[in-house]
Amino acid sequence: MKQYLDLARRIMEEGVYKSDRTGTGTKSIFGYQMRFDLNEGFPLLTTKKTFMKGIIHELLWFIKGDTNIKYLVDHGVNIWTDWPYKAYKESSDYQGETMKEFQEKIKTLDEFAQKWGDLGPVYGAQWRNFNGVDQLQYLIDEIKNRPDSRRMILSAWNPIDIKDMMLPPCHTLIQVYVADNKLSLQLYQRSGDVFLGIPFNIASYALFTMMLAQVTGKELGEFVHTIGDAHIYSNHFDQINLQLTRTPKALPKMKINPNVKSIFDFKFEDFELVEYDPYPPIKGEVAV
Repeated sequence: MKQYLDLARRIMEEGVYKSDRTGTGTKSIFGYQMRFDLNEGFPLLTTKKTFMKGIIHELLWFIKGDTNIKYLVDHGVNIWTDWPYKAYKESSDYQGETMKEFQEKIKTLDEFAQKWGDLGPVYGAQWRNFNGVDQLQYLIDEIKNRPDSRRMILSAWNPIDIKDMMLPPCHTLIQVYVADNKLSLQLYQRSGDVFLGIPFNIASYALFTMMLAQVTGKELGEFVHTIGDAHIYSNHFDQINLQLTRTPKALPKMKINPNVKSIFDFKFEDFELVEYDPYPPIKGEVAV
């Protein structure tokens, strides 16, 4: 996608070097916005193959209000496993298990999964129970009943719970906008890992926008992605430069089962990505 490559190119050319929590170091810019017309195709990166299975399962996990990685690990999705594994390795329970062995224990040992698989009150908890408020249900009710409202907000940033989260929310606030019966969604993301995270975030919230439009009877508008600290980690510079040599291909299409009428009824099998022809994947280590 041109929008993504423009962001990456600007960071590489104009970004400032900054230290960070992980000790890796980044090039960073502050305050950047991308817009995606969802009628022009599904905004999934084509300059490297992107793990759509993980994106769908993570989004369904958020919607369920789940905060334990067991659901994800059971479905072969390990995008959240690095953080609980790091916490486990620093504990007295650690017995030298590899990441793969840790994942197997999460899958097969319920007591172990309950203790070491929970991330604290991260996204799903805040979406479904923000100090007693089911924000997702509220959002849907507002879209259906008061589509002109300027209060169609969902926040994952709950200051009282931050200390208990294994990783504070990066994608922090959503606002929905309806005009001419078209539903658009804007995400404010406080921190964006441009190589590993941002491609996931674009696809995830674009898909969420499509799901919200379907279950509320609206047409598709735009996904607007606003990022605070947009950064590329120093150990991803080569990978980004490789992508910048690749010409974006036509966007794929996402088919959604039209019979699903509730946001809470979607299953993985209700989504089909078609006409996706990306370049090969590019590997990169996550900064924990």
